[in-house]
Amino acid sequence: MLGDLLANLTDETTAVETILSTGDLKLLTAAQELAAADGLDLGPYVTQSVQRYASEASDEEWLTLMGLLNRSQDPGVTCIKRALEHALRG
Repeated sequence: MLGDLLANLTDETTAVETILSTGDLKLLTAAQELAAADGLDLGPYVTQSVQRYASEASDEEWLTLMGLLNRSQDPGVTCIKRALEHALRG
């Protein structure tokens, strides 16, 4: 299930729709600013952030994500938010 979720979030259209569905304007604005700083549109930036998160997240972060996903009503939103928060910290 997690692999399918991550695969879906590497599709630019799905990634943008998912981040827009979060309703988190602060996170959306920060992602747009980081994307612009990298010379990317939001879709490619979000998919790169998810891919980077998947490859760089620590074991502790994966455990945290799994716990959050178990309690989440929308795992896609939860995963996108964690990936973007990870990008913002980096």
